[in-house]
Amino acid sequence: MTAVSFTHQAFNEVYSTPENVRGHYHVLMDQLSKLGVQEFERRAGLSDLSFRNQGITFTVYGDAQGTERTIPFDMLPRIILAQEWDTLERGLKQRVKAINMFLQDLYGPQKILKDRKIPYDLIHSSPNFRREMFGIQVPYGVYTHVVGSDLIRDEQGQYRVLEDNLRCPSGVSYVLANRTAMTRIFPRLFSQYRVRPVQHYTTALLELLRSLSLRHLEEPTIVVLSPGIYNSAYFEHAFLAQQMGVELVEGRDLFVSESKVFMRTTHGRKQVDVIYRRIDDDFLDPAAFRPDSALGVAGLMQAVRAGNVALANAPGAGIADDKAVYPYVPEMIRYYLSEEPILENVQTYSGAKNQDLVYMLEHAHELVFKPVGESGGYGMLIGPQSSKQEVQDYLQKVRANPRNFIAQPTISLSVHPSYYKDTGNFEPCHIDLRPFILVGQETTLIPGGLTRVALKRGSLVVNSSQGGGSKDTWVLEDDDVLYQQNLMETPVNLPEFEEHQPDLALEAIKMAQEAQQQ
Repeated sequence: MTAVSFTHQAFNEVYSTPENVRGHYHVLMDQLSKLGVQEFERRAGLSDLSFRNQGITFTVYGDAQGTERTIPFDMLPRIILAQEWDTLERGLKQRVKAINMFLQDLYGPQKILKDRKIPYDLIHSSPNFRREMFGIQVPYGVYTHVVGSDLIRDEQGQYRVLEDNLRCPSGVSYVLANRTAMTRIFPRLFSQYRVRPVQHYTTALLELLRSLSLRHLEEPTIVVLSPGIYNSAYFEHAFLAQQMGVELVEGRDLFVSESKVFMRTTHGRKQVDVIYRRIDDDFLDPAAFRPDSALGVAGLMQAVRAGNVALANAPGAGIADDKAVYPYVPEMIRYYLSEEPILENVQTYSGAKNQDLVYMLEHAHELVFKPVGESGGYGMLIGPQSSKQEVQDYLQKVRANPRNFIAQPTISLSVHPSYYKDTGNFEPCHIDLRPFILVGQETTLIPGGLTRVALKRGSLVVNSSQGGGSKDTWVLEDDDVLYQQNLMETPVNLPEFEEHQPDLALEAIKMAQEAQQQ
């Protein structure tokens, strides 16, 4: 297959120089080179067909060409060494611990505000600060049970935290689907690399949710609360409920009576103990938040306050992932843990600070602007890629409401080869990484996470809503470090690539034939 092009403008995950493959990618690239274009495209086509037939989709809001599509999947996996992952895991555990201590403090004595480590006005001006949470005791003192932090690597290869997603982070279903596809398409590569498994995620999530039950039952009733089929992540809601063996419900399936939440069933009402909610705070309870919400459950917060139902994640957690609060996370770590952050933030300018605002306005063409309340890549301005008129128009919005914007230097995210069918080549694409963290009595991470890929040539935006795709993320076992180093130093007699069709291919062909017959 054609060699991957190389760029010096960003850290290359696979190549150390244009001629040299990094050690832990040696076997993978050698195997793929033996496949050839025709076989690689055949397998890629079968994986696409399988994703489509399984309904692994997402929704793009405002897309005139159709709202539902399959997320593009790139078959060349990202590989993370065990030593690298160990640092990331320790850094993320440290970060979520400090964030939960911050939330417990914020909805309690507010010591960090009284000590002026974080501006009082910054917190109280945020719509994500929920005064309704004052006086509510959450299980284990944890507000963010499921966390998805976005990591990038800068031009020197250093990992940095770009943002934290503490409300309803999505994408873990693609992690599991990608791994299933890869194990069926390239089973021998997995045996060679000894990749850490990820398929235990839903079991770990279920155990976490069970532990949140405030009634001491052997089998508490757990539900996944979804906004419904028009939500962009509905596939994931249905997938997780199915994998955990719990009910997928909408607000109309639940009601509150005597400060308890009940689910309507064909056998009568059934009390609910834990709700894994995938609805934003605003829409959770029309009696407490937005009165026009038709998605939530009236009286839900009353049941939470009475201690009769647990919510994951807790309302009000979003104040800690407000982009205007993000620059203060390193200070939270120092304040609550008396430690230095293991993972650094990206340098961030806040429109709420006069000095930062002046810099933002004067250097707009060099910076990336983000509204503090948006996600999914919506509402951004990438200064270097925008016209003068676009920048000026955007700055009018910044001047009108500076608190609502932050800006960061334009970092050239690390690149990883992805296959482009139109050229038949691997080309470097920018990527990030979203690991998923489960927080209860213990904090656990599934190895790796979702590697998102900016598939539009030259784009730095990896969000699926902006044309991004995903790829599998392999974290190697500890012993594999030495194993891979040995591979670098000695000739490798590789077995021939898979001679049989993978199970996935057979399944996809069978499903396609059935569809044609219908």
